[in-house]
Amino acid sequence: MFLNQFLLFAAVLFSIGVYGVLTRRNGVLVLMSIELILNAVNINLIAFAAYNQDLSGQVFALFIIAVAAAEVGVGLAIVLLIYRNRRSIDITEQNALRG
Repeated sequence: MFLNQFLLFAAVLFSIGVYGVLTRRNGVLVLMSIELILNAVNINLIAFAAYNQDLSGQVFALFIIAVAAAEVGVGLAIVLLIYRNRRSIDITEQNALRG
């Protein structure tokens, strides 16, 4: 497979993730959209690493996967805490974090 096919796939995945972040009101779906964005970045890193025959892109992808796992854990904890307090996970109704 060629490099441009991976880049096109990652661009489509990134676009879907950005669309999900901008249009969704559900906190869990926003977190899932952020995961799509991070996976698109991982695809780009691994595709360029394979193209250049270097392992540095794969190492960065592993770090991004670890950070994404931590982000999901913290994000879901925040969403569950908001749901317990407000009985809704609609992020447009949340103003508790405003200063």
